[in-house]
Amino acid sequence: MTRIIDFFGIYSDREGVDWTEVNRTQHCPYLNKKCIKIRKSQSEISIGTCTVRYGKAARPVMICPFRLLEKRQIFTDCLHLLTGHEPGNEIHVVPEVGIPGGNIDYFLVSARGRKVRDFVGIELQTLDTTGTVWPERQRFLNSVGIEAEGGDSAKTFGMNWKMTAKTILVQLHHKIQTFEHLNKHLVLVAQDALYEYMKREFSFDHLVAARTSDPMHFHSGLVTV
Repeated sequence: MTRIIDFFGIYSDREGVDWTEVNRTQHCPYLNKKCIKIRKSQSEISIGTCTVRYGKAARPVMICPFRLLEKRQIFTDCLHLLTGHEPGNEIHVVPEVGIPGGNIDYFLVSARGRKVRDFVGIELQTLDTTGTVWPERQRFLNSVGIEAEGGDSAKTFGMNWKMTAKTILVQLHHKIQTFEHLNKHLVLVAQDALYEYMKREFSFDHLVAARTSDPMHFHSGLVTV
């Protein structure tokens, strides 16, 4: 069984898929454009692996942050934090905005005309990998009848749990200061597996269920396949 759960946003066990066309177009359904995760040695090739099976339990683990954009649910889940939103305001999603402390992946904005009335910052975090997913990707393509070199490699991949968690927590520490100063909200969206790891390995005992008035919020959920 392949360890690739979805390839360019399509479940690997789905029947009736023209995988040759999927592999040719390299289209990301979450960004609605060509997948931007490219192979460093072949920049014309998008990797396209969104979620993989990992560990003895073959647990689904997201390795691409844009996989979290499915159905735009993460933005709907933040609407209640737009406390300054009023009927008649427009809702916008703005990607990659720089603030003191770094860039924010997305801003959910309530605006009337050209004036911003309220906003929420949203950070996405999935697992970084060690090693390489490439041979597993190539083996999947071979299994669906597409000739792909590199599938016979013994190289494999792992999950960089500690570095992923440390990096995002340090970033949040720096970025939340700006949101606190402005009395606004910052939300971290992460898969349940990563959130559970952070709770085990770091001091999370002081955290409670977030109130609307709290500046920092964690949103996590299960992956269903």
